[in-house]
Amino acid sequence: MKKLKRPRTLPFKQMIRERNSAMIVHYLLRALVLLILVAQVFNRNYENVFLCVLTLVLFTIPSMIETNTRIDIPDTLENIILFFIFAAEILGEMRSYYVAFPFWDTMLHTTNGFLAAAIGFSLVDILNRNETFTFKLSPLFVVIVAFCFSMTIGVVWEFFECFMDLVFGTDMQKDTLLHTIRSVALDPTHTQQVVALGPIVSVTVNGKDLALGGYLDIGLYDTMKDLFVNFLGALVFSIVGYFFAKKRNPHAFVTRFIPTLAVEEGEGKDTDDVARTEYPNKSQGNIDIGQIRESK
Repeated sequence: MKKLKRPRTLPFKQMIRERNSAMIVHYLLRALVLLILVAQVFNRNYENVFLCVLTLVLFTIPSMIETNTRIDIPDTLENIILFFIFAAEILGEMRSYYVAFPFWDTMLHTTNGFLAAAIGFSLVDILNRNETFTFKLSPLFVVIVAFCFSMTIGVVWEFFECFMDLVFGTDMQKDTLLHTIRSVALDPTHTQQVVALGPIVSVTVNGKDLALGGYLDIGLYDTMKDLFVNFLGALVFSIVGYFFAKKRNPHAFVTRFIPTLAVEEGEGKDTDDVARTEYPNKSQGNIDIGQIRESK
């Protein structure tokens, strides 16, 4: 596979004139993070310095993918990814939005479910254009792959959170305050009977009242909530993606979230790559991807 030429670096004023929103957002967010980085260096808060450096590195991933592969990331998707990174690392971690706004983590996991499904959807389309692979697929199969890809990303992330909590003593799996405990471990007869304790109004640890007004869960509810909202985000895209795969409308709003194969110089410009993949319908049955035709 040939490597695409590195995208041109445009002056900021020219980017504004050409409405290159992805590059504008990238430079503005990068400048903001650099200012925060300088402030954290003066404050000698090296943990936040690391978060700023990590954020700057993550910002480069979309452009690196476009530069070194034939994948073109739509501006809308790239902007959301950049804002997602900023919201998670700078606002969530440094500004403690995860604690100040309980919905913050839920919002990010829902967004992740939607975006990961879009990326999973695009992977099938990109593989379809690789002559090495031969597939028989339908719109339903495509969205199932997209949905499963998104859920896998969500599960792997929860594994990562658990690993960080166990090995490095972090608290990525946030706690939940409970007022009732149900467990067979409390059954004195040892016959697997569920015993409920509650309402719990105080918990004492090593002779000290935690003064929380309930029992502190260690992260199970947070993990299940994260997976559920990831499920919702993936489900929403899968439904939208299914109808897109059936209709193949090149101007559909969902195309703003689906990466496509970029076109090399001399091949002509085609912005409708995703829509041009022909999926089989009920009357046609399955078709061999090796025989997929592109309309001209």
